[in-house]
Amino acid sequence: MFVVGLTGGIGSGKTAVSRRFEALGVPVVDADVVARQVVEPGSPALERIREHFSEGVLTADGQLDRAALRRQVFARPEDRAWLEALLHPLIGQRMQEELDRADGPYALLVSPLLVERGSRDLCHRVLVVDVPEALQLQRTMARDGSDAQTIERIMAAQASREQRLAVADDLIDNRGDEASLTAQVNALHRQYLRCAAAHPPNP
Repeated sequence: MFVVGLTGGIGSGKTAVSRRFEALGVPVVDADVVARQVVEPGSPALERIREHFSEGVLTADGQLDRAALRRQVFARPEDRAWLEALLHPLIGQRMQEELDRADGPYALLVSPLLVERGSRDLCHRVLVVDVPEALQLQRTMARDGSDAQTIERIMAAQASREQRLAVADDLIDNRGDEASLTAQVNALHRQYLRCAAAHPPNP
């Protein structure tokens, strides 16, 4: 299976891009979706998170309160390191399993930490969704209602814009309107279909 890795900083528009590929019949494996699955109520990972951080990171119905957890781990680097050591192997394993089951012309692996966490090894090409950092901050505040300081900490923990651009095989400029975004996705889809056709199947 030919795999395209899609990445970009917080607020860059990865979801808008992946939905367009999905509408074209491309199977999508999304690290954020997988990250929610591995901490569902009753999961061993959620129980370890509760033990480490206390009940304050759970909602009244036992779900993970991602906003509360985000505030805590991005204020305390040691807590973030503990959480990443717990979750990243689980997320990586499940992403690989989903890629192995994917059925389509090629697969799209969506990961905000593609550059930082070595998921690059799972991909044949890297597609970066790019916007200026000021726009990342503006869009994320509007979307999540998070404060600027929390978002800036998240951005600082991610690869820089320059680091992502340095590893990009392909680029989507998401500063424009929806029509521009759709046109870029359609052009890349045609390119990836050609790449997938030329890619030998797995033995």
